[in-house]
Amino acid sequence: MERFSIQWRNSTRKDIRSLPRHEVARVVAAVGQLAEEPLPHGSQKLSGSERTYRIRVGDYRVIYEAFSDSHIIEVQRVRHRKDAYRE
Repeated sequence: MERFSIQWRNSTRKDIRSLPRHEVARVVAAVGQLAEEPLPHGSQKLSGSERTYRIRVGDYRVIYEAFSDSHIIEVQRVRHRKDAYRE
């Protein structure tokens, strides 16, 4: 399987900066693993979109889109589980 490239939105970088320091490493490691396996065990497809998924990282949720034709993972949001699905 070809490796996916990870793209972070500017808003997602802002989300990362607002996380507690000990959680940042866990989130970045989990996102890094998406390059090898874009749909890992435990990932869930979000309703209303063809390519949007989420993974759990402790109390945080990483919302991302997987573009299989271009081998790109675009991280859309990283938020606490209580705020992850609000716009």
